[in-house]
Amino acid sequence: MAFRLPTFSVSLPIIARSLAFALVLAPLAACQQPGRLTVQPPQPQVAPPATAAPAPMPAPSVETVPQMIPPEMGKAATVGFLVPLSGPGAQFGQALLNAAQMALFDLAAIDGGADVALLPRDTKGTPEGAVAAAEDAMTAGAQMLLGPLFSADVEAIAPVARARGVPVVAFTNDYAVAGNGVYILGFTPEMQVARVVNYAASRGMQRIAALVPDSVYGQRVAVAVRAAVENAGLTLAEIASYDASASTNLVSPVVRRLTNYDARRAALRQQRQELAALDDEASKLALRRLERLETYGDVDFDAVVIPESGSRVKAIAPLLPFYDVDTRRVRALGTIDWDEADTWTEPALVGGWYPATPDGPRAEFAAAYNKLYGSPPPPRASLGYDAAALAAVLARGDAASRFSNAAIAQPNGYAGVDGIFRLTPQGLAERGLAVKEVGARSSRVVSPAPMTFEQLSN
Repeated sequence: MAFRLPTFSVSLPIIARSLAFALVLAPLAACQQPGRLTVQPPQPQVAPPATAAPAPMPAPSVETVPQMIPPEMGKAATVGFLVPLSGPGAQFGQALLNAAQMALFDLAAIDGGADVALLPRDTKGTPEGAVAAAEDAMTAGAQMLLGPLFSADVEAIAPVARARGVPVVAFTNDYAVAGNGVYILGFTPEMQVARVVNYAASRGMQRIAALVPDSVYGQRVAVAVRAAVENAGLTLAEIASYDASASTNLVSPVVRRLTNYDARRAALRQQRQELAALDDEASKLALRRLERLETYGDVDFDAVVIPESGSRVKAIAPLLPFYDVDTRRVRALGTIDWDEADTWTEPALVGGWYPATPDGPRAEFAAAYNKLYGSPPPPRASLGYDAAALAAVLARGDAASRFSNAAIAQPNGYAGVDGIFRLTPQGLAERGLAVKEVGARSSRVVSPAPMTFEQLSN
C-alpha cells in the first residue's frame, strides 16, 4: 500500500488576535510593516478547535500513520507538502513537516478565514520520488506545492507543476531552479554575503578577501562576494579556494598564500638586518621590538569571508592567527550557519560578523517545537512553519487567483518566524537579516534586522 500522511484543515482569520508570536499574514500598505499574525504557542495537548478535530500530536512516522478524516475538499485550498520522509534527508524532511503541522494547529485556534488542506507526500529524497509525489498531490487536488527540499528534486518537478499551472514554493536555496512559477524559500548565499559585506563596509572595511571551498556552493559564494564587494564600492583583495574535502593540513598552505605569510616573514628578516647594521639607540630599540614579531607588515585585506560552519570553520579560522593575522583587526565574515553556540567557542572568530535571523520569534518557535516533539528543531526547520502559514494566508484570497504570481510575489512581504521575507516574481526570496558579532562563547546583535522592506531598500 502506498504511504500516505493525514490531511489537516484549519481556518485563518482575517483579523488576528493578540496572542504569542509573529507569523505571516496578508500584506499591508506599502509603507507599513509586513503583515503580522500572533498565535498561541503549541502545547502537547490543547483543546481542539471543534469537537470532531483531534488534539495536537507529534508528527506521524512512516511506520505508524494515524487515520484522520480529511476536510471537505470543495471548501478547502488544497496544498501539497513534498519532503523526504524516507531516504536521503528524511530526518530534516520530518522536521519540516513537524513545523508545518505546528503552524496549522496553531492557526486552527483562530476563527474565520479559508480552510487549508495540507497533503504531505514522501519524495524519498530523489528526483523520481519527487515527481511521483508531486503528481500524486496534484491529482489529489493540490493547487500549490510546498517543497521539495533538494534542488535536483525541484528541477525535476518544475515542468510537471508548470504543465498544470501549479506554483511551487521550495525549501532549497538554489536560485538556479527559481522562476516561471517556482519560488525558493531558502536562505541563499547571495543574500547572506550581501548583508554581511554591506555591514563590513559600514564599519570602515575597505578590502575584502574570501576563503572558499572548491565546490558548487563555494563557487556561488565567490560570485556573491565579487558582486557584494562591487556593489558596496569596496576592493576585492583575493578569493582563495581549497579542496572542499581536504583536511585542515591541506587547507593550511592555501591560507599561508592568502595571508602572504612568506613575504611578510622575509620582510621581517630584511628589517632586522637593516636595523642591526645601524648603531644608534633608536635602531636598537626598534630591533628589540621586532623580536616579538613573526612577520612584518599587514595582510592585504581587512576582512575575510569564510563560508564554513560547525567543526569545519573552527578548524580553518585558527589558521589565520597561526599565520600571524591579528583577528582583532582583520574581521572574519561568516554565514547564517555561524549562529550556533558551538561556533562561538573558537577564539579566532571572536569579533567576526555574520548574518542571522531575528532572535525573538525563532526562539519562541524553537521552544514550542522542543516542547511538542521532545527535541530542538534543526536549523531552518522553521521554513516548514512559514511555508504552511504562507499557504494559509494566500488561501484567504479569491479562489481563482489566491495562488497566482501576483498573490505570491506581493511586494510588501510577510513577517515570519525567521523575520520579514518576500518572494519576487523571479522566484527568489528576499529577507531582512540581522548582523551579529561573535563574542567569547556568545554573540550579540550589532545591526538589527529591518522590520519593513522599505527599511531594507534604504
